[in-house]
Amino acid sequence: MMVEVTVARLGLDSATNSYVVILRERGGKRVLPIWIGQPEAESIVMQMNQVKRERPITHDLCKSLIIGLGGTLRRVSITRVQKSTYYAEMQIDGPNGVVEVDARPSDSIAIALRLDAPIFAPSTLLTAIDDDQDDDGDDFSSVDAADSELTAEQLKAYLENLRPEDFGKFSP
Repeated sequence: MMVEVTVARLGLDSATNSYVVILRERGGKRVLPIWIGQPEAESIVMQMNQVKRERPITHDLCKSLIIGLGGTLRRVSITRVQKSTYYAEMQIDGPNGVVEVDARPSDSIAIALRLDAPIFAPSTLLTAIDDDQDDDGDDFSSVDAADSELTAEQLKAYLENLRPEDFGKFSP
């Protein structure tokens, strides 16, 4: 069964030196951590903080292509995990019907945020967390985006200062 999830947190896992996006069940306490690359983490945090770049980045381009071709991103689905690799699909409703596009979860999430599309994941991939691991506000929405562009150095400094405890007890 698929359940809707939202982006709860992003940060740096110091144990693996990798970025992690934590998806949380909408209206629930179960989560799904997905380890992602730095460019995707930067793209997600920029969108969460409504930071605009002078020129579009790849996920902005994808948004423009979908809209420009008359499409609508209906939903993103994290479909499965195989050998520690997560898979996702974007369901795009276009002039010729619905097209399912295979994509990495990190890219799909970044594009879904730009198009206000819902994100879904299989219930079986979600993990319950303890109440003492509940959201403590250490997410990217706390980054001061102001009206100016967030520099790559500022973003990197913020990500590097997150603590392992910010992610709960997960392993990739």
